[in-house]
Amino acid sequence: MSDLALHLFREVRPEFFRVLSGGLARLYVDTLDALEGESARRSQGFDREEALGLVEQVLEAHADLAAAAGGEEDAALAQARTVRDKALAVLDTLKRAGWLTEEENRSDYRQIVFFDASGAVLLQALRKIARPDGAVFSDKLLHVCTTLSNREAMAEQPWAQIESCLAALEAGLGELRGMQKSIERHTRRQLAATTLKENFSVLFDQFAERIGRNCYAQLVHARLPARLAEARRALEELGQAGPLTAMQTEVMRRETTLSPEAAMARVRLRLDDLSQLLEQVEPLADAIDRRTAEFTRRSHARSRYLQETTSENRGTVQGFFEALNRHFAGRRLAELEDLAAVIPSLRLVDIRLAGGLESLFTPRLRRSAGELEALDDPDATRQDRALAQLEGTMRDSLTVGRANQFVARLPAGPGEGVSSEEVLRDHIHNDEDMASLIACLLHARSADARFRVVVPRADSDSEAPVFDSKLGYRVERFSLVKPS
Repeated sequence: MSDLALHLFREVRPEFFRVLSGGLARLYVDTLDALEGESARRSQGFDREEALGLVEQVLEAHADLAAAAGGEEDAALAQARTVRDKALAVLDTLKRAGWLTEEENRSDYRQIVFFDASGAVLLQALRKIARPDGAVFSDKLLHVCTTLSNREAMAEQPWAQIESCLAALEAGLGELRGMQKSIERHTRRQLAATTLKENFSVLFDQFAERIGRNCYAQLVHARLPARLAEARRALEELGQAGPLTAMQTEVMRRETTLSPEAAMARVRLRLDDLSQLLEQVEPLADAIDRRTAEFTRRSHARSRYLQETTSENRGTVQGFFEALNRHFAGRRLAELEDLAAVIPSLRLVDIRLAGGLESLFTPRLRRSAGELEALDDPDATRQDRALAQLEGTMRDSLTVGRANQFVARLPAGPGEGVSSEEVLRDHIHNDEDMASLIACLLHARSADARFRVVVPRADSDSEAPVFDSKLGYRVERFSLVKPS
């Protein structure tokens, strides 16, 4: 059971948070922002008169809130008549809540106001919520995957690398959550746009520049699923006896009071934390993909809606049909005979042809088409030839069934793979065989495919692909893996 509340209210009073949740929360938040900003520039605090001056400035900006003050907690503020008295009431409320402290009994009789350190921490968090940083995607997650996949570095200093990966992974997950929140924020702005200018500004000036071409493009380019799979395999290898003993020894060297059992428990706990954090990366990235697609769809729908509802022509047409509804309610448009009395005059320019119709090309007269008579088919086998041609076309088509049949003929057991180099050398003899191989590549991600295509360059992240040639084709090397 968490004891956060117990420790929290040992440090602050319950009234500490009450000023942020009442009816005058906006007034108190801006007052605290002004006081904390001034306090940060003065390490020795600032005079009470200066604090009252800052509170008076905030009260003038929130005159409507101060006038509507009420309730037991704001009784002093509600009874105050002058701005000075209201500032005193606000300052006393913040003192009672624990946001401010005053140093009295000085030799110079000055009253110095200090801003509470806990309040400064909370206010910094509120500023980050109100003014969030731009979405970023750095190389933290890639650094984690690369570090875990580096067997030599992990063998030399496994515990130090695990701690570094944990810190980088938490920061990388925070970046993904920030990106997800930023996409949600842009979606809300897009839905709130009332003009096409605002709509396109959110889409092109804000979303495309800050997210689409920057952090989201880097996330797609990172190819996290393949890197995470390799990182998980490397993490499983760290769970063996040798690496665990090395990390246990390092933990006991740093903390000499720990027993071997406690050190091993800490090592296993850190590895479990790292494994759980790795499992959170891919779902977050998928959620970002879905929200990006949703933003694009909503942007398109919103722009079409604004084009239809804000154009002048739509208003004219809408007014026309509203007039028809008023005069002919309950009747069909095709049944109206006195329609000319209601329809307004058309806004068309009087068009006259200077040269007359003789200067224009007169189209030739159209004749009505006669009834066509069926022709006798001199070749009775034409239908059979068409069916045979259709069967040949279907046989030569690059379907997933053709790909499955080709893979099934390969000499490999369940779960085993065959390199494309071996396939090209031993099983590709003509263009039909090459078409079957192309069908395998086309349908590798199909739900009906009974095989997998594995590209070594994607797994090893190599920049130099290897190609094999056959029948005038160049094929990048890959493997066809049968299902287990």
